[in-house]
Amino acid sequence: MRSAAHVAARELRLGFRNPWAYSFMALFCLFSLSLLLLPAYRLEEGYSAAAGSLLNLMLYLLPLMTLLIGSFSLASEKEDGSWDLLVTYPLGTFAFLAGKMAGLAAVLLTVVAFGFGLTGVLGALAGKAPDAGVLGMFFAFAAGLILLFLAAAAVIGTAAQSRWQALTVSVAVWFFFVIAWPTLLIAGLGLLPHPWIKPALAALTALNPAELVRLFVVVKLGGGSVFGPEYYAWMNWIRGSGGTAGFLAICLVWIAAALAFSHFVWERRRTHG
Repeated sequence: MRSAAHVAARELRLGFRNPWAYSFMALFCLFSLSLLLLPAYRLEEGYSAAAGSLLNLMLYLLPLMTLLIGSFSLASEKEDGSWDLLVTYPLGTFAFLAGKMAGLAAVLLTVVAFGFGLTGVLGALAGKAPDAGVLGMFFAFAAGLILLFLAAAAVIGTAAQSRWQALTVSVAVWFFFVIAWPTLLIAGLGLLPHPWIKPALAALTALNPAELVRLFVVVKLGGGSVFGPEYYAWMNWIRGSGGTAGFLAICLVWIAAALAFSHFVWERRRTHG
Protein backbone atom coordinates (compact mmCIF):
# COMPACT_ATOMS: atom_id res chain seq x y z
CA MET A 1 0.00 0.00 0.00
CA ARG A 2 2.86 2.38 0.76
CA SER A 3 4.32 1.85 -2.73
CA ALA A 4 0.94 2.53 -4.32
CA ALA A 5 0.60 5.71 -2.25
CA HIS A 6 4.01 6.92 -3.46
CA VAL A 7 3.02 6.27 -7.08
CA ALA A 8 -0.31 8.06 -6.55
CA ALA A 9 1.44 11.08 -5.02
CA ARG A 10 3.85 11.19 -7.97
CA GLU A 11 0.92 11.00 -10.37
CA LEU A 12 -0.85 13.83 -8.56
CA ARG A 13 2.20 16.07 -8.93
CA LEU A 14 2.55 15.22 -12.61
CA GLY A 15 -1.19 15.56 -13.22
CA PHE A 16 -1.42 19.06 -11.81
CA ARG A 17 1.57 20.08 -13.93
CA ASN A 18 -0.09 18.69 -17.04
CA PRO A 19 -1.48 21.51 -19.24
CA TRP A 20 -4.08 19.08 -20.61
CA ALA A 21 -5.77 18.93 -17.20
CA TYR A 22 -6.10 22.72 -17.03
CA SER A 23 -7.23 22.92 -20.65
CA PHE A 24 -10.06 20.49 -19.99
CA MET A 25 -10.90 22.30 -16.75
CA ALA A 26 -11.19 25.60 -18.61
CA LEU A 27 -13.28 23.98 -21.35
CA PHE A 28 -15.60 22.28 -18.87
CA CYS A 29 -16.09 25.50 -16.90
CA LEU A 30 -16.66 27.49 -20.10
CA PHE A 31 -19.42 25.22 -21.34
CA SER A 32 -21.01 24.87 -17.90
CA LEU A 33 -21.04 28.62 -17.34
CA SER A 34 -22.35 29.28 -20.85
CA LEU A 35 -25.49 27.34 -19.89
CA LEU A 36 -26.12 29.90 -17.15
CA LEU A 37 -26.73 32.48 -19.86
CA LEU A 38 -29.81 30.59 -21.08
CA PRO A 39 -32.98 32.20 -19.68
CA ALA A 40 -34.57 28.85 -18.80
CA TYR A 41 -31.46 27.30 -17.31
CA ARG A 42 -31.96 26.21 -13.73
CA LEU A 43 -30.92 22.94 -12.14
CA GLU A 44 -34.10 22.27 -10.21
CA GLU A 45 -35.03 19.07 -8.41
CA GLY A 46 -35.56 16.15 -10.78
CA TYR A 47 -34.81 15.73 -14.46
CA SER A 48 -35.20 18.86 -16.60
CA ALA A 49 -34.04 20.31 -19.90
CA ALA A 50 -31.15 22.03 -18.11
CA ALA A 51 -30.15 18.75 -16.47
CA GLY A 52 -30.27 16.96 -19.81
CA SER A 53 -28.09 19.62 -21.43
CA LEU A 54 -25.42 19.40 -18.75
CA LEU A 55 -25.50 15.59 -18.79
CA ASN A 56 -24.95 15.59 -22.55
CA LEU A 57 -22.08 18.05 -22.16
CA MET A 58 -20.37 15.80 -19.63
CA LEU A 59 -21.08 12.70 -21.71
CA TYR A 60 -19.16 14.16 -24.64
CA LEU A 61 -16.32 15.82 -22.74
CA LEU A 62 -15.44 13.66 -19.72
CA PRO A 63 -14.86 10.30 -21.46
CA LEU A 64 -12.56 11.91 -24.04
CA MET A 65 -10.67 13.83 -21.37
CA THR A 66 -10.27 10.70 -19.24
CA LEU A 67 -9.19 8.45 -22.10
CA LEU A 68 -6.56 10.89 -23.34
CA ILE A 69 -5.04 11.77 -19.97
CA GLY A 70 -5.14 8.19 -18.68
CA SER A 71 -3.76 6.46 -21.77
CA PHE A 72 -1.07 9.13 -22.27
CA SER A 73 0.11 8.71 -18.68
CA LEU A 74 0.67 4.96 -19.08
CA ALA A 75 2.04 5.11 -22.63
CA SER A 76 4.55 7.78 -21.64
CA GLU A 77 5.97 5.47 -18.94
CA LYS A 78 7.11 3.12 -21.71
CA GLU A 79 8.01 5.72 -24.30
CA ASP A 80 10.15 7.81 -21.92
CA GLY A 81 11.82 4.80 -20.32
CA SER A 82 10.39 5.55 -16.87
CA TRP A 83 9.03 2.02 -16.54
CA ASP A 84 12.49 0.54 -17.16
CA LEU A 85 13.75 2.58 -14.23
CA LEU A 86 10.80 1.77 -11.96
CA VAL A 87 11.22 -2.00 -12.37
CA THR A 88 14.67 -1.72 -10.80
CA TYR A 89 12.96 -0.70 -7.53
CA PRO A 90 11.01 -3.02 -5.21
CA LEU A 91 7.72 -1.85 -6.73
CA GLY A 92 5.02 -4.39 -7.51
CA THR A 93 3.09 -4.18 -10.77
CA PHE A 94 -0.25 -4.01 -8.96
CA ALA A 95 0.99 -1.19 -6.73
CA PHE A 96 2.20 0.66 -9.80
CA LEU A 97 -1.14 0.36 -11.64
CA ALA A 98 -3.25 1.04 -8.54
CA GLY A 99 -1.20 4.12 -7.70
CA LYS A 100 -1.38 5.42 -11.27
CA MET A 101 -5.16 4.98 -11.44
CA ALA A 102 -5.74 6.47 -7.97
CA GLY A 103 -3.61 9.53 -8.75
CA LEU A 104 -5.24 10.11 -12.13
CA ALA A 105 -8.73 9.67 -10.65
CA ALA A 106 -7.92 12.25 -7.96
CA VAL A 107 -6.73 14.76 -10.57
CA LEU A 108 -9.76 14.31 -12.81
CA LEU A 109 -12.26 14.41 -9.95
CA THR A 110 -10.63 17.61 -8.70
CA VAL A 111 -11.05 19.16 -12.15
CA VAL A 112 -14.74 18.25 -12.20
CA ALA A 113 -15.33 19.34 -8.60
CA PHE A 114 -13.81 22.74 -9.37
CA GLY A 115 -16.06 23.12 -12.41
CA PHE A 116 -19.19 22.19 -10.47
CA GLY A 117 -18.22 24.41 -7.57
CA LEU A 118 -17.67 27.40 -9.84
CA THR A 119 -20.94 26.78 -11.67
CA GLY A 120 -22.83 26.41 -8.39
CA VAL A 121 -21.41 29.61 -6.86
CA LEU A 122 -21.97 31.74 -9.95
CA GLY A 123 -25.41 30.19 -10.45
CA ALA A 124 -26.36 31.15 -6.90
CA LEU A 125 -25.09 34.70 -7.45
CA ALA A 126 -27.16 34.89 -10.65
CA GLY A 127 -30.29 33.72 -8.84
CA LYS A 128 -30.16 30.26 -10.43
CA ALA A 129 -28.88 28.23 -7.51
CA PRO A 130 -28.77 24.53 -8.40
CA ASP A 131 -30.59 21.93 -6.35
CA ALA A 132 -28.10 20.19 -4.05
CA GLY A 133 -29.49 16.72 -4.81
CA VAL A 134 -29.26 17.24 -8.56
CA LEU A 135 -25.73 18.61 -8.23
CA GLY A 136 -24.79 15.53 -6.20
CA MET A 137 -26.18 13.23 -8.91
CA PHE A 138 -24.21 15.17 -11.51
CA PHE A 139 -21.02 14.62 -9.56
CA ALA A 140 -21.88 10.92 -9.26
CA PHE A 141 -22.42 10.85 -13.04
CA ALA A 142 -19.04 12.50 -13.62
CA ALA A 143 -17.31 10.17 -11.14
CA GLY A 144 -18.84 7.11 -12.81
CA LEU A 145 -17.70 8.22 -16.26
CA ILE A 146 -14.21 9.05 -15.02
CA LEU A 147 -13.66 5.78 -13.15
CA LEU A 148 -15.02 3.51 -15.90
CA PHE A 149 -13.26 5.27 -18.75
CA LEU A 150 -10.09 5.46 -16.68
CA ALA A 151 -10.22 1.67 -16.58
CA ALA A 152 -10.57 1.66 -20.37
CA ALA A 153 -7.67 4.12 -20.58
CA ALA A 154 -5.54 1.70 -18.56
CA VAL A 155 -6.12 -0.98 -21.20
CA ILE A 156 -5.36 1.44 -24.04
CA GLY A 157 -2.22 2.80 -22.38
CA THR A 158 -1.08 -0.74 -21.65
CA ALA A 159 -1.51 -1.92 -25.23
CA ALA A 160 -0.20 1.26 -26.91
CA GLN A 161 3.48 1.54 -27.75
CA SER A 162 3.55 5.35 -28.00
CA ARG A 163 1.56 8.46 -27.17
CA TRP A 164 0.41 8.80 -30.78
CA GLN A 165 -0.94 5.29 -30.79
CA ALA A 166 -2.67 5.94 -27.47
CA LEU A 167 -4.19 9.12 -28.93
CA THR A 168 -5.51 7.30 -32.01
CA VAL A 169 -7.04 4.42 -30.07
CA SER A 170 -8.50 6.71 -27.38
CA VAL A 171 -10.32 8.84 -29.94
CA ALA A 172 -11.59 5.70 -31.71
CA VAL A 173 -12.89 4.22 -28.44
CA TRP A 174 -14.53 7.51 -27.48
CA PHE A 175 -16.17 7.80 -30.92
CA PHE A 176 -17.47 4.22 -30.74
CA PHE A 177 -18.93 4.39 -27.21
CA VAL A 178 -20.25 7.98 -27.26
CA ILE A 179 -20.91 9.12 -30.84
CA ALA A 180 -21.52 6.03 -32.95
CA TRP A 181 -23.17 3.85 -30.29
CA PRO A 182 -26.86 4.83 -30.85
CA THR A 183 -26.64 4.28 -34.62
CA LEU A 184 -24.78 0.99 -34.29
CA LEU A 185 -27.16 -0.17 -31.56
CA ILE A 186 -30.27 0.48 -33.64
CA ALA A 187 -28.71 -1.13 -36.71
CA GLY A 188 -27.57 -4.19 -34.78
CA LEU A 189 -30.83 -4.73 -32.90
CA GLY A 190 -32.77 -4.44 -36.16
CA LEU A 191 -31.05 -7.59 -37.40
CA LEU A 192 -32.17 -9.70 -34.42
CA PRO A 193 -35.43 -11.63 -33.99
CA HIS A 194 -37.96 -9.69 -31.93
CA PRO A 195 -37.76 -11.89 -28.75
CA TRP A 196 -34.00 -11.32 -28.61
CA ILE A 197 -34.10 -7.52 -28.74
CA LYS A 198 -34.72 -6.72 -25.07
CA PRO A 199 -32.16 -9.22 -23.67
CA ALA A 200 -29.59 -8.03 -26.21
CA LEU A 201 -30.34 -4.39 -25.33
CA ALA A 202 -29.79 -5.09 -21.63
CA ALA A 203 -26.50 -6.90 -22.27
CA LEU A 204 -25.16 -4.28 -24.68
CA THR A 205 -26.08 -1.43 -22.32
CA ALA A 206 -24.02 -3.06 -19.56
CA LEU A 207 -21.05 -3.27 -21.97
CA ASN A 208 -21.08 0.48 -22.71
CA PRO A 209 -19.85 2.46 -19.68
CA ALA A 210 -21.18 5.76 -21.01
CA GLU A 211 -24.67 4.40 -21.62
CA LEU A 212 -24.70 2.49 -18.34
CA VAL A 213 -23.88 5.54 -16.21
CA ARG A 214 -26.21 7.82 -18.19
CA LEU A 215 -29.12 5.41 -17.81
CA PHE A 216 -28.57 5.04 -14.08
CA VAL A 217 -28.35 8.77 -13.33
CA VAL A 218 -31.26 9.79 -15.58
CA VAL A 219 -33.53 7.18 -13.98
CA LYS A 220 -32.44 8.28 -10.50
CA LEU A 221 -33.31 11.87 -11.46
CA GLY A 222 -36.80 10.74 -12.49
CA GLY A 223 -36.36 11.04 -16.25
CA GLY A 224 -36.41 7.36 -17.19
CA SER A 225 -39.37 7.88 -19.52
CA VAL A 226 -37.08 9.54 -22.09
CA PHE A 227 -35.58 6.12 -22.88
CA GLY A 228 -38.84 4.54 -23.98
CA PRO A 229 -40.52 1.21 -23.10
CA GLU A 230 -37.54 -0.84 -24.26
CA TYR A 231 -35.74 0.14 -21.06
CA TYR A 232 -38.70 -0.58 -18.76
CA ALA A 233 -36.91 -3.53 -17.10
CA TRP A 234 -33.81 -1.39 -16.53
CA MET A 235 -35.90 1.37 -14.96
CA ASN A 236 -37.63 -1.03 -12.56
CA TRP A 237 -34.31 -2.58 -11.62
CA ILE A 238 -32.58 0.78 -10.96
CA ARG A 239 -35.51 2.08 -8.94
CA GLY A 240 -35.62 -1.11 -6.89
CA SER A 241 -33.94 -1.67 -3.55
CA GLY A 242 -30.92 -3.37 -5.11
CA GLY A 243 -30.53 -1.03 -8.07
CA THR A 244 -27.67 1.06 -6.70
CA ALA A 245 -25.80 -1.97 -5.36
CA GLY A 246 -26.21 -3.78 -8.68
CA PHE A 247 -24.97 -0.75 -10.61
CA LEU A 248 -21.90 -0.47 -8.38
CA ALA A 249 -21.26 -4.19 -8.80
CA ILE A 250 -21.28 -3.88 -12.60
CA CYS A 251 -18.89 -0.92 -12.37
CA LEU A 252 -16.54 -2.87 -10.12
CA VAL A 253 -16.55 -5.79 -12.56
CA TRP A 254 -15.68 -3.36 -15.39
CA ILE A 255 -12.79 -1.83 -13.44
CA ALA A 256 -11.51 -5.16 -12.11
CA ALA A 257 -11.50 -6.75 -15.57
CA ALA A 258 -9.60 -3.82 -17.09
CA LEU A 259 -7.02 -3.72 -14.30
CA ALA A 260 -6.58 -7.51 -14.39
CA PHE A 261 -5.80 -7.38 -18.11
CA SER A 262 -3.44 -4.43 -17.64
CA HIS A 263 -1.69 -6.16 -14.74
CA PHE A 264 -1.19 -9.32 -16.81
CA VAL A 265 0.37 -7.40 -19.71
CA TRP A 266 2.62 -5.21 -17.55
CA GLU A 267 3.74 -8.20 -15.48
CA ARG A 268 4.50 -10.18 -18.62
CA ARG A 269 6.48 -7.25 -20.02
CA ARG A 270 8.32 -6.97 -16.72
CA THR A 271 9.38 -10.62 -16.62
CA HIS A 272 9.93 -11.25 -20.35
CA GLY A 273 11.11 -7.80 -21.45
